[in-house]
Amino acid sequence: MAKIKLADISTRAPKDWDKAETKAKTLKITEELDELQNLLFAEGKHSILVVIQGMDGSGKDGVIRNVLGNMNPQGVTVKSYKAPTAEELSHDFLWRIHHHAPAKGMIQVFNRSHYEDILVTRVHKWCDDETARMRMNAINDFEKLLQEHNNTHILKFYLHVSPEEQHQRLSERMKDPAKMWKYNEKDFDEAKLWDVYMAMYEDCFNNCDQPAWTIVPADQNWYKEYIIATQLRDLLTGLNMQFPGLKK
Repeated sequence: MAKIKLADISTRAPKDWDKAETKAKTLKITEELDELQNLLFAEGKHSILVVIQGMDGSGKDGVIRNVLGNMNPQGVTVKSYKAPTAEELSHDFLWRIHHHAPAKGMIQVFNRSHYEDILVTRVHKWCDDETARMRMNAINDFEKLLQEHNNTHILKFYLHVSPEEQHQRLSERMKDPAKMWKYNEKDFDEAKLWDVYMAMYEDCFNNCDQPAWTIVPADQNWYKEYIIATQLRDLLTGLNMQFPGLKK
């Protein structure tokens, strides 16, 4: 399999794609997702884990709101991972992750994830390369465990935003009252480490690829949401689920 090079992948939709038409398609898909999630919950045989990674300003929150927001909240849970607590640091790095793995019938979304422990930790040299390799092996085993022993289907998305678009979005947080609550001055410091982050992400993609990552062009929210909604819809449809009928 060819190695992923982010610099070779566009952050924008193909030029011949129409925004209005694509948004209409996404709306229809989200209506389908509502029905499919209900079926997933009722049948109770499969679980779904959606991993969303991306640089600050790549639009992780917007994807969760606009793609998954129409589903029954009883069947969808979202876990956002931030810096680990003292208790979490006293355990292995996957301890805080496994607790939130999805039960059968559920869709679990990770807003950031276990991958932070081989990304930001390496960028800031809190984790050396040898430890990172060990963690990658542990992540691969963990995801294999979920897939083989709990019928968990995993979708992993990297929201591929350009540095120019990221800078614009981070700057908007300083000006738009509706976005000011997201502002963190450290985000601009992290953006200065862009090249290092890209190298660490590429290493992650190329070593933790079962299942493979989807690199989602993220400069245009309408295209990003269509790609993710479509993949989730196609996954759920492909499970050939059935309502269980009356209990005896």
